[in-house]
Amino acid sequence: MTSDRRGLQPRKQPRQVRAELTRQRILDAAARVFAEYGYAAGTTNRIAERARVSIGSLYQYYPNKDAILVELLTRHLDAGMAATPLDVDELLPGSIEGIMRFYVRGAIENHREDPQLLRVMMEQGPRAPELLERVAQSERRRIAYARKLLRNHPDVQVADVDIAARLVVATVEMVVHRVMAGAGEIDTARFEDELVTMLTLYLTGGRALGAAPGD
Repeated sequence: MTSDRRGLQPRKQPRQVRAELTRQRILDAAARVFAEYGYAAGTTNRIAERARVSIGSLYQYYPNKDAILVELLTRHLDAGMAATPLDVDELLPGSIEGIMRFYVRGAIENHREDPQLLRVMMEQGPRAPELLERVAQSERRRIAYARKLLRNHPDVQVADVDIAARLVVATVEMVVHRVMAGAGEIDTARFEDELVTMLTLYLTGGRALGAAPGD
């Protein structure tokens, strides 16, 4: 797959409503095609046909399918960041269990829409330097957010807040991705409960959920 930066950039930034609707139709069609056929067989011809646009029109917006998948993955990352409050103080009055539930539930919702598409985006897509940097930037922001939150919460009992922040972010991202993108149906409510319990017990030093301080 190409890693040429210019080949991964959208060719046309829509300035009119009609053009934006066309771009969105191409992206939505690509999501369905990639989920149905996988990346290798998810050709631009299939995407154009599903979007009901000519192949020439598609190429006015995207130079190749790599660029389309990069935009889909970028949209996925942006949605995950948008679900995170900008101010840590908004969450601090809550319990660690409540905070972890908020975080885990947001990650599950961001991975829920189409597990097959998620597999394609994460496992088969292009590994362009700018995309890898975007992923790393998103991770750094989440870690910094978690570090500040854990450092200021009175119930956190970990020995090293920096390591704990990295563990929480990596655990949620990897576990949610693997479980939601895995084969077969899953009870997401039960999955959420189990992951929240695991993280809460780790961060509070094994204190039972709902126990009062000193119990």
